[in-house]
Amino acid sequence: MISSREYGSHSWELLLTVDHQHEEVQKEFLLRVTGDLHIGGLMLKLVEQIKIPQDWSDYALWWEQKKCWLLKTHWTLDKCGVQADAKLFFTTQHKMLRLRLPNMKTVRLKVSFSSVVFRAVSDICKILNIRRSEELSLSKQSEDALKKKKKKDKNSKEPVTEDILNLCNSPVSSGLSGSPGLYSKTMTPTYDPVSGTPASSTITWFSDSPLTEQNCSILAFSHHSCSPETLAEMYQPRTLADKAKLSAGWLDSSRSLMEQGILEDDQLLLRFKYYTFFDLNPKYDAVRINQIYEQARWAILLEEIDCTEEEMLIFAALQAYHVSKLSLSSEAQDFTCESEVDEVEAALSNLEVTLEGGNTSNILEDITDIPKLADNLRLVRPRKLSLKAIKPYWFVFKDTSISYFKNKESAQGEPIEKLNLKVVPDVNVAAKKFGIKLLIPVADGMNEVYLRCDHENQYARWMAACVLASKGKTMADSSYHPEVHKILSFLKMKNWTMSPQAVSDPESTDMKPECFVSLRYTKKYKSKQLAARILEAHQNVSQMPLVEAKLRFIQAWQSLPEFGLSYYIVRFKGSKKDDVLGVSYNRLIRIDIATGDPITTWRFSNMKQWNVNWEIRQVAIEFDQNVSIAFTCLSADCKTIHEYIGGYIFLSTRSKDQNETLDEDLFHKLTGGQE
Repeated sequence: MISSREYGSHSWELLLTVDHQHEEVQKEFLLRVTGDLHIGGLMLKLVEQIKIPQDWSDYALWWEQKKCWLLKTHWTLDKCGVQADAKLFFTTQHKMLRLRLPNMKTVRLKVSFSSVVFRAVSDICKILNIRRSEELSLSKQSEDALKKKKKKDKNSKEPVTEDILNLCNSPVSSGLSGSPGLYSKTMTPTYDPVSGTPASSTITWFSDSPLTEQNCSILAFSHHSCSPETLAEMYQPRTLADKAKLSAGWLDSSRSLMEQGILEDDQLLLRFKYYTFFDLNPKYDAVRINQIYEQARWAILLEEIDCTEEEMLIFAALQAYHVSKLSLSSEAQDFTCESEVDEVEAALSNLEVTLEGGNTSNILEDITDIPKLADNLRLVRPRKLSLKAIKPYWFVFKDTSISYFKNKESAQGEPIEKLNLKVVPDVNVAAKKFGIKLLIPVADGMNEVYLRCDHENQYARWMAACVLASKGKTMADSSYHPEVHKILSFLKMKNWTMSPQAVSDPESTDMKPECFVSLRYTKKYKSKQLAARILEAHQNVSQMPLVEAKLRFIQAWQSLPEFGLSYYIVRFKGSKKDDVLGVSYNRLIRIDIATGDPITTWRFSNMKQWNVNWEIRQVAIEFDQNVSIAFTCLSADCKTIHEYIGGYIFLSTRSKDQNETLDEDLFHKLTGGQE
């Protein structure tokens, strides 16, 4: 019997459903509550009614109609807005989730469904031993990719069994903190910097972690490539609109998985979302480097990014004969070599040399006097109705811009033109063509001009300066000389010649060349021709160790003109047709959806502010010189583009002095929005 006091005007009945595995115990409970009862008290009252002796600490209340968690246990029902018609579920916060990694392996692990995605990804990366979790995020598979997978499964005669790596016993999944040594600035090296295998000093760590040495090798090494038939069955974007669909699936980093309709044991993609790979270090990042390499490899094989035939052969050589074979040999060996000099000792020895007046081997600081380049180059202006106009000028590169003069003697006066630029390589090593394509933003679009260099060294110096200028850096920056070296080494890889020692018979090798190039080239060439050409390209990369080969592959990927661009179909304010918006780490590009030609480029460095009108879902951005744009996004929610812009600005604030701690509040301020 219920007393008349309990039937007071302020009390009412609330239905709660409990998510538990005990079939003999009821799952629905009707509790009489009042509006001033706090959430913690409601959960305590419910647990007393259930009468099942178990640990309820991971349980919380999920409000089905509002699609939100009631996690603030000190809030009252009135403050939360909970009334008698509310459907509340008492369920676990950590649930199983299947994640498809960049290397196409699937892992199954417990993830917090109540934490925002940004924090959930951070916990996942601790389990997988991937530093810099802010560069990654979770995405749903595109509908076209799912349709192709369902069609493949339907046509398959045998049932498809997916090989899943189960990490459900992970310490982070259970709510415990991750390994403390992973995120310390002076941590012990986790991997051998040459082979990428776990260093001997970390074997004890792996024994306490879900990442045993065997599981670590699955994540840190590249395994057998897929067959051409499998490649043909995978979704490949054909147009810019198709590429835009690949960018539409990113989850909102400021909301939880449950709030975005993700259910237990669903499958999501874990991918590198932001293409700014900060502080890649082979001593700690074997898994991270391999997963970046794999994401690059699949992007090239599935033609998500365009590259020339010459570049495709270099990528094929690095994967086919090097990474694949070295990975197999590395797994067969037992590496127990100790790491090289500890980072602290190296810094101390560097300081000692500096104090003694010697020269350090590393450039520790940016130089104060900004260098400049000056040389005779040829300027090429494409013309639609006539031949290209090619004229020699005296060019001077200073700060972040290029000026050119009639000749060397007139360089003290005013330049003919000063160029602030975006650069694209225009190189054919075999034909001794070393060009730099400059895209010059103007009021009504983009002007396109070319610089022609005479030889490799000249090209490397000028191209490196252009690359740094496009990032807002000068040649005084410490990354200038490494950039020159990187470009020269990439040119060396392209400049292959068939040596007498090269394999004369492609059939004597045990690899299938079709596994290492996109379908376009398997249709263009026979298997024997492909194998011979890949072997030619391999001559210049055959002496590289495993990790260096992967890093070279990543660098070559980063040098492609379309690297780091994520595409969205948008409608600009005042326009009557759809356009494609390319979002990169330092700029936005308006692209003609029909031709693929860039129309206008806006740099983040010139951006004054951006905001979103959440009522009409419109993004508005203001730039210097009174330039402003506004657009609505048609292929995804406008929050996705808003988060991309804010995310890249957030990542630009990182520095090694921060001891790798992330300002999560700043990330949410820049990306969260005020809906």
